Amino acid sequence: FCQPGGWQLSKERKQPTFFVVVLTDIDSERHYCSCLTFYEAEINLQGTKEIEGEEETGLIQPAEVFAPKSLVLVSRLDYPEIFRACLGLIYTVYVDSLNVSLETLIANLCSCLVPASGGSQ
Repeated sequence: FCQPGGWQLSKERKQPTFFVVVLTDIDSERHYCSCLTFYEAEINLQGTKEIEGEEETGLIQPAEVFAPKSLVLVSRLDYPEIFRACLGLIYTVYVDSLNVSLETLIANLCSCLVPASGGSQ
């Protein structure tokens, strides 16, 4: 459900996308799945036959392709904008290789108290 268009490599980096899927379990309980999908560079070691009119060199030329990766947050609470901000923070720390442990960041996010619906923030 986190990549509804299918998993496909891309020749160019695409912009991150965010969406929410609502899953219902056997007890009719709703689970809100917030998904942030982004594309990360991967190395493709397939040889190239021709490079802009040049003849085949016989050497393997690395070609850069981009693979989709998804961050997913599942909750019984319906707070899509808060979850979008949380996933955006995790994405930023990961992509920018900031000097913060992802495990510590996620543990801190999970320990936040969420106000009751309709209550004060």
